[in-house]
Amino acid sequence: MPNISVELLSGRTLDQRREFVTAVTEAAISILNAKREAVRIVFTEIEKSDVANGGTLVSDS
Repeated sequence: MPNISVELLSGRTLDQRREFVTAVTEAAISILNAKREAVRIVFTEIEKSDVANGGTLVSDS
C-alpha cells in the first residue's frame, strides 16, 4: 500500500487537490503496480509563516 504524504502551502483549491490526487494515483498504479484502492494520499497544509527559504519567512517575501 503506497502511503504518500504531501506538504503544501495553504491556498490550494479542492479542484487542484483533486487533479493532483488523480495524477499521483495513476502514477502509483502504473509505476508501482499498486491497486487503486490501496493508494493513500495525505495532505498537510503549512502556513506561509511556518516556512522560511534562505533565511526569510515565505510570508515576508
